Amino acid sequence: MTDAQGEAVPALDPIAEAERRRRLAEIFGDVVPEQTREDIVDPSDPGHDEWLRRQVPPHHG
Repeated sequence: MTDAQGEAVPALDPIAEAERRRRLAEIFGDVVPEQTREDIVDPSDPGHDEWLRRQVPPHHG
């Protein structure tokens, strides 16, 4: 793992890493949720694939 300047950062033991993540979550909350609305596909929606099909560039058609 490297820092912002590209220098090597020693790996933390699993307990220290868990504590670091817990503190970050306490301060910032869930910044990146595990699943978003865009991840969920409703197969009962008849046009759920249509948007993707319309996004194909002409040269891939």
